[in-house]
Amino acid sequence: MSDTFNPDTPNIDAPAIDSPTTDPEPAEFEVKMASRVDRLPPYMFGRINSLLYQKRCAGDDVIDLGMGNPSDPPDPVVIQKLTDAASDVGNHGYSKSNGITNLRREVASKYHRKYGVSLDPEGEIIACLGSKEGFSHMCLALMGPGDTAIIPSPYFPVHMYGVILASGNVVALDVADPDKFLSNVAYTCENLTPRPKVLIVNYPHNPSSAVIEADFFVEVVRLAKKYGLMVIHDFAYADVAFDGYVPPSFLSAPGAKDVGVEFTTMSKGYNMAGWRVGFCAGNADMVRGLGTIKGYYDYGMFQAIQIAAIVALRETEATVLQQSQVYQGRRDVLVSGLRRLGWNVNPPKAGMFVWAEVPEPWKSQMSTMDFAMKLLEEGNVAVSPGSGFGAAGEGYLRMSLVENEHRLRQAVRQIGKCLSPGRKGADSVASSAS
Repeated sequence: MSDTFNPDTPNIDAPAIDSPTTDPEPAEFEVKMASRVDRLPPYMFGRINSLLYQKRCAGDDVIDLGMGNPSDPPDPVVIQKLTDAASDVGNHGYSKSNGITNLRREVASKYHRKYGVSLDPEGEIIACLGSKEGFSHMCLALMGPGDTAIIPSPYFPVHMYGVILASGNVVALDVADPDKFLSNVAYTCENLTPRPKVLIVNYPHNPSSAVIEADFFVEVVRLAKKYGLMVIHDFAYADVAFDGYVPPSFLSAPGAKDVGVEFTTMSKGYNMAGWRVGFCAGNADMVRGLGTIKGYYDYGMFQAIQIAAIVALRETEATVLQQSQVYQGRRDVLVSGLRRLGWNVNPPKAGMFVWAEVPEPWKSQMSTMDFAMKLLEEGNVAVSPGSGFGAAGEGYLRMSLVENEHRLRQAVRQIGKCLSPGRKGADSVASSAS
């Protein structure tokens, strides 16, 4: 019988093992992205942004009508309040992720004053780090693998890719005709299995500037209740409208709070884009879901910014109306200038963009992306090609109204010169079309 094993006794019969003198050749390290990232296409505006950067580095004066980045400052009283609040040491700690109480109360006050909508600041309003952040996190709260959202087409990129990043699927429906859009929503719900879970609407629409009247949202609520759709309305351009048009709030439709929420922002009418102040309001369960996601992701916005936002909402309504008049003047300059060049352009009733059809013979001879690159390369004018907003945008350009009227007139002159007969490229396209 063998002796009992003693772990402290060395095994003298075991062969010696030499330590390796070299590590094995390592395999090439690979970073594997999540499938949600792999589903994202290449950034559509990458070529334009790269050339825009190169030209500006070379000293070219490029007029940028591509990004809707407000160039005007907020009301001075808002900036002063931010300065005062930032000087208060009590405002530099973590803030509540759903927004301070007085800010949410001020949002409720605006909804009641402007739209006749009653909201509970505690359960039906949440502050976001801009409406884009709120929208994206709402998609995470509502959607998962196998879920489908109906979105407007052409689409603002986050409406498509916020859903995709939440692992959802997308059905894109044309927004040009509001009645047809609603009819297509009903058809999709009747014929798609499983039915769509979320309906995303966006009026005034970005990029096409399409608008609707209040009865549109009455039908949206009816369809949502019939088919079990949760509704998200992106109301980013609530405060920028022209010619007496007042964009209606989704929440003003009877029963809207039963089925959905609305996102608003202070980026546009208040000229506070870099401040990142947005709001989600409406259905308490959906607001709570967004709050749950945000509780894991952030500690809310800087409290001094929230205090300044309260002053903006409370005291600068006249400034917001004046800003709309500024955008209306810019719209008139750009639309009339393009029409003089022979472009087919309809003046928008709201928003910060002109949605312009590419003129012939260019539309038939080159893609919208190539046409936009031509305007940038030869005319020093940057625009957003419609194809960047999905296939329905092909043949159109989105031109922002952030430059002043003088710069917009200059942009029209440079576009006209770029496309005039006799220029290299212009003659060849014209001759091939004839």
